[in-house]
Amino acid sequence: MPPVIRVVLAEDEVLLRDGLVGLLTRFDFAVAAAVGSAPELRAAVDAHAPDLVVTDIRMPPGRRDDGLRAAVALREERPDLPVVVLSQHVQAEYAAALLGSGDGRRVGYLLKDRVADVAEFAGTLRRVAGGGTAIDPDVVRHLLHRPRDPLAALSPREREVLALVAEGHSNAAIAGRLHVTDAAVGKHVGNILSKLDLPPSDDTNRRVLAVLTYLGAR
Repeated sequence: MPPVIRVVLAEDEVLLRDGLVGLLTRFDFAVAAAVGSAPELRAAVDAHAPDLVVTDIRMPPGRRDDGLRAAVALREERPDLPVVVLSQHVQAEYAAALLGSGDGRRVGYLLKDRVADVAEFAGTLRRVAGGGTAIDPDVVRHLLHRPRDPLAALSPREREVLALVAEGHSNAAIAGRLHVTDAAVGKHVGNILSKLDLPPSDDTNRRVLAVLTYLGAR
């Protein structure tokens, strides 16, 4: 009998969440926690130290990519944490952000509509928990054929910070909007400039060049 895998599940739709809990239990996973928001996901992982995280992308509080950002942040803190993300649509940039987290292993990006064979789905979760990678074929095709994104190296949070920089906000204003410290924003901006290969220079304003790069990638 395969070892029991302890799972933290994050899905804001109650019926789907309950259905996934039932499915996981049926295939001998142990659901340590089932939550409905990104902050609850972070707290549940801290509390239960699971063997696997399964999360939707779009979740409260922002109902945008909060689930993905939480997953990537968790992977930054725990590079060995297996994470499977469920998405309603093909969003190659989200898949790239997930694949870029940790060491690129122990991650899965699956389309909800393609999860028809529950036994196969359970097997996929076990494969990711065991160190493998599972990316939906449609997502792979989008990743292979999309033009190079100059912002691909940026994390979702760094993209968010850069978007606010492009809107003309100061570091202090960005910190207020994102509810983080000025120092955290400064660190994000430094990482953005480094990842965009904008080294220090007396002749150019790197912040402006970063904004131009962002606008050109849209």
